[in-house]
Amino acid sequence: MKPFRERNPVVTGAVGLTLIVAALLGAFQLDRLAAFTGRAYQAAFTDASGLAAGNEVRVAGVRVGKVTAVELARDTRSYVRVRFRVDDDGVRLGDRTGATIRIKTVLGQKYLALAPAGAGRLPEGGQIPLDRTAAPFDVVQAVTGLADTLDKVDTDQLAAAFATLSETFADTPASVDSALGGLARLSRTVADRDAELRSLLTRAREVTDVLATRDEEFRKLVTDGEALLAEVTRRRDAIHKLLVGTNDLATQLSGLVADNRTELDPALRELREVIAVLQRNRDNLERSIARMAPFVTAFANVVGNGRWFDSYVHGLVQPYVPTGGR
Repeated sequence: MKPFRERNPVVTGAVGLTLIVAALLGAFQLDRLAAFTGRAYQAAFTDASGLAAGNEVRVAGVRVGKVTAVELARDTRSYVRVRFRVDDDGVRLGDRTGATIRIKTVLGQKYLALAPAGAGRLPEGGQIPLDRTAAPFDVVQAVTGLADTLDKVDTDQLAAAFATLSETFADTPASVDSALGGLARLSRTVADRDAELRSLLTRAREVTDVLATRDEEFRKLVTDGEALLAEVTRRRDAIHKLLVGTNDLATQLSGLVADNRTELDPALRELREVIAVLQRNRDNLERSIARMAPFVTAFANVVGNGRWFDSYVHGLVQPYVPTGGR
């Protein structure tokens, strides 16, 4: 086999770059290959709000696949059919497997959580029925509902009711009296801070409204960020191999330069000497070029018509001057 140092460095570099580009292209197509190896399933939900194609599928908090479609189905009654794929071959879904939709981020992004159960095995393409699925709980709606409910509470009447209750139980044992007194003080504190609490709940409702109206933008931002991190994680081995290959290429190039150092050093030294001579005589060269310009122009005019010199002799023949006129 021909040693590496004796090969053409241009060809070697071109082959190395081609292999690196091919490795990068192959790494970015790994997710498409996974689509042909995963197992497809379905799950029926009464409500799948917030769940969308591309969301993660997890088992015990570990990502094992992704949701492929969310669609409305009509059989005996209307429900939501969620199609998903499991890419991890080590996950075994039994015939009693359950599914729930859970919140992944504070912005409301969701994922499909699977709970494998049962002695048998869920067939590929099989569906998890409604009695083994749970609909999601919307935090934004809960906070908004709480704000609306508290707005309707009359804090003054609540404080008066607690105060009356405390007076009614004044003759009861000390422990009961102390508890009711604490409730009365709590109600008075709530009443005194009524304006602040209403302002806080109003601001919270405004924030939740903004988050609800910007739900798609926030979800897309978080999804894109998570997709980027997941892609980097999936391509960790490919990136590591790329860096190792680049380091090996740099090592080989360094060896190539080191092997030819004896031939390159004299040539570089002579080149530096020539450059030094040219720099020392730069002014003379500039004057010579400036003075040669007229000569080069005239010489080009003389020989510009072919492989000969153009010339003329001035005054060789006297001009004809007529002696008479008409």
